[in-house]
This record gives sequence, C-alpha cells and structure tokens, in this order.
Amino acid sequence: MPRITKIYTKKGDRGETYLGGGQRVYKDNQRLNAYGSIDELNSFIGMALSSDLYEDITEALKIVQNDLFILGSDLCFLEEDKKEKSIPIIEERHVLALEKLIDSYLSEMEPLETFILPAGTKGACALHIARTVCRRAEREIVTLSKEERVSLFVIKYLNRLSDALFVMARYENLKKECQETYWNSLA
Repeated sequence: MPRITKIYTKKGDRGETYLGGGQRVYKDNQRLNAYGSIDELNSFIGMALSSDLYEDITEALKIVQNDLFILGSDLCFLEEDKKEKSIPIIEERHVLALEKLIDSYLSEMEPLETFILPAGTKGACALHIARTVCRRAEREIVTLSKEERVSLFVIKYLNRLSDALFVMARYENLKKECQETYWNSLA
C-alpha cells in the first residue's frame, strides 16, 4: 500500500505526472483522462451515499467504491508493467458480483415497458448522475483501448456498473415509494 506522507510534491507543476510503472506522461494523456473519470465517478458515488440511500444500496456502493480504487490501480499501470508488479486488478469475479447484484434487485421490480426519466428521490437522482459519469468513463477507456492495451475486465466492469447504477436508482425509488417518471414520446 502506498504511504502518503506529503500531499504536494511539486513534481506535476509542469503538467506532467507518472504512471504506476514510472513512465512520465502529460496530465492530458488519455490514460489519465480515463482513470481521472473513475475518480470522478467514485466521488459521485460518495455523494450518492450521503443521500440517505436504502441500506442494501449503501452496502453495495461501499464495495463498488473499493472496486473503483482497484480499477484505477489497474488503469494506472500499463499491461506490460502488471506482470512485474503485484497490483490489484479488476477480475472476472468483480463483473460477476455486479451481475448477481443487478439480478437480485431486478427480481423485486417490474420490468420496464418504456424509458424512464432520471428522476425520483435525491438518492436515485445522484445514482443516475453516477451512471452517466460511469458511461463517460467507459467511453474514455474504450478510446484508450484503441491506442493501448487495456484489460477486458475493466471495460466489462464499467459496462455492468452503469447498468447496476441504473437498477439501483430504480430500486431506491421503489423502496422509498417514489413513482418513476416515464418518458412521454408524444410530448
């Protein structure tokens, strides 16, 4: 585990930083954009957690936040550097855990017959915002994957997580007895 003894180092004052494997890159590097969006997503999930969410969702999101740190670590290292260092990475088990979570929530809900608007309780709305940030992070990682190798499980995890956040928002509304707002295609 890294030990943080000082917050500012002044090493990034010229717009450069280091990847986990020691490579120096500019701060607008696509890999940094990708894991910066993961950090943003984690912060939005933290905001959702402050919204008095249903207890089951709170527990699930605490695991997700930890997983997102693992995902950030996974992205911080080039694939070839992961062989040399023992770092946490996103694995198939993380994806499967999200699928199990989604299925569990969906088993208590009616299937959707039309689109819903991102609305409802404060917590559900925060989860919808986190979902959209998750989708952006996924797009940024797909862009990165066209330039450099990226673990397939990273992309799969984010794809499932955005689905999970959508289902959690619906579940939050269900448990708080807040009616979903359906899209009116004729409006």
